[in-house]
Order: sequence, then structure tokens, then C-alpha cells
Amino acid sequence: MKQFFAFVEKEFYHIFRDKATMLIILLMPVVQVLIFGFTITTDIRNTSVAVNDQCKTPESRELLRRIEAGPYFQIEQHVDDPKAFEPIFKKGKIKLIIVIPPDFSEHLTRKEPARIQLITDACNPNEANIVNSYLQDIAARYALSMQAEGNGGILVETVTRMMYNPQLKSAYTFVPGVIGLVLMLICTLMTSVSIVREKELGTMEALLVAPSKPLYIIFAKTVPYFVVSIFNLIVIILLSLFAFDVPIRGSFLLFFLASLTYIFTSLSLGIFISTVSKTQQIAMIISLLGLMLPTVLLSGLMFPISSMPAVLQGLSYVLPARWFIDMARAIMIKGLGFGQVWLQWSILMGMAGLFLALSVRGFKVRLN
Repeated sequence: MKQFFAFVEKEFYHIFRDKATMLIILLMPVVQVLIFGFTITTDIRNTSVAVNDQCKTPESRELLRRIEAGPYFQIEQHVDDPKAFEPIFKKGKIKLIIVIPPDFSEHLTRKEPARIQLITDACNPNEANIVNSYLQDIAARYALSMQAEGNGGILVETVTRMMYNPQLKSAYTFVPGVIGLVLMLICTLMTSVSIVREKELGTMEALLVAPSKPLYIIFAKTVPYFVVSIFNLIVIILLSLFAFDVPIRGSFLLFFLASLTYIFTSLSLGIFISTVSKTQQIAMIISLLGLMLPTVLLSGLMFPISSMPAVLQGLSYVLPARWFIDMARAIMIKGLGFGQVWLQWSILMGMAGLFLALSVRGFKVRLN
């Protein structure tokens, strides 16, 4: 038994001495529970809405007050011209436009069904259905409150219109997101072990004494993976078009350029991970566990970012996948042009430059 306990004690020493293992064992479960707990929810909160109130009576204002009183909706703007509806949706922030017709109060007074129209951005059909159900519930409660005041027979009906995805196909939501997830994992995983593998194989010294600048070496190690990633991208696009029937309503060239930018950013991130990792195992753990979980949960792939706590919303800003998924959905589903996605493209280019700069610096450190 003494030998057994001696082996157990030795193994504990090995675990406690390995800081990377300690972080994985102790920190990763806490992070996973917190992220899963706050992001996996069917509640949709803080949805930005616009209002086209053509009635402008106390009854319509009371309905809008009830809509904004809860945690689910935030009225961001009032719109008078119906021609402005589509440009508002193209900006990406507004997810729902509430149209109150001019005869809304008149129908209530006559105790006839009063209708309001809900025009919803259905790029995410699950979110669109939930948002509409919230509005229908609020409208029903508003009618009940008026009945309680002695106005029996009051009924408020909602007429829905789904923009961009009237059939509510789930593929329209998941395919652009899955493209971002797959490209991120493939590109980052491939390059994250490239430099650290040279160190483990003992060939790093040959690279260090080569008469080439660190930036040239990094680019040379990135180019082959870039070519392979382009092939993967073409296969993914073909599958999206023909297997899942997801259209590219915008410019195909623009979508391809956005994808190439995202691939370059992901490869740069992988190179940076490779320069700061001591072993291939650590590099793969960072690439898989450290990137896959945040990308799935915090990039908007599955859950609306606006419904997350402020801390997680802030964390989502540093994920390249968030910006690519925004671009992919805008180009593929909404058919938007570069004028509407230039910000996301610029952020990805800035991230790529930052990762490359940090990689060059980390590579130079190995020279010392």
C-alpha cells in the first residue's frame, strides 16, 4: 500500500507542477459552466425594434409603453415612411418593426379586432418566432387589461411578415455560422502546431539561422495552409448551395473576398498560438477547446448576442467568427453590398494584422 500511495503522491506532484494542466483541470470547468449557463437559454432579451405608429393615440402609445416596459424589447427609433423599412433592416441592428395602422383605436372603440403588423428579420427563424410570440403575448395581455376595465370584446391581432426568410428555413441561420466555425477550426488548428512542431522536431534551429526575416518565414509557413483552406472554402460553398439550398443573394465575389479575409485572420491566429505554445498538445488544446466553445456560443452562431450578459457581449467582440458570421449572413441572406459590411471586414483585417505582429514578435523572442 505504501508503494501505491507513493505513486499517487507522485502523480499529484506532476499535476500541480504542470501549470497548463492545472489551468485545464481547474479553470476550464468553471469557464464552461459560466458560459453555458448564461448563453444557453431560449429567452430573447433586449431585441431592438422600430415603430411605425400611424395611429398616434393614447391607445397606441399605451401598447408601445407595455412593449418597452418588459426586458424583451427596446424601441430604438420611430419610422414614419414605410419605404425606410428595408434600409433599416439592412443596417442589421433592428430585428423587428411594429406597424400600428391609423384605424387601430377606432377598431378598439367599436370593439372590433384591432390589428398590428409585425415585420421581422427572419435570418434567424428561431429568434423571429420567439420574438413574434412575445409580441403576441403582450398584445393579448393588453386586450385583457382593456376588457378588465369594462371594455368587453376587445381583441388585438398580430399580422406577421417574415423578411429575407419567409419559409423560416433553419439552414439560412446555421449554414453561414457553420461556415465560420469550420473555417476557424480548420485554419487555426492547421497552423497552430506549425512553428511549435519545428521546435519539437529539432528543426527550429535551421529556421533561426536562415538568412530570412521572421515575417518571411511566417508567411512561408502560412501560404500552403492558405491554399488548402481555399479548396475547403470552395467545397463548403458548393455544399451550401446544392446540399442545403442556401442562396448567395449578394455578390459572390464579395462573399469570396470576405471568406478569404476570414481565412487569413484565422491562419494568423493559428500562427500566433503556435509561437506562444510550448508543445503541440498545448497548441491543439488552445485551438480546439479555447476557440471552439466561445465560437459556438458567443459568436451569434446559435444564440443572439444581445440576450447575453454585458461581459459575454464584450468577449464576443474579440472573436473573429462573430464578424465573419455577420458578414456571411448579410451577404448570403440579405444580399447586402460592401457598403454595409465594410466595418466587419475592416475589423477582421485589423485582427489579422495584430496577430501577425504578435507572431513576429513571438518568433523574434525565440531568436534570443
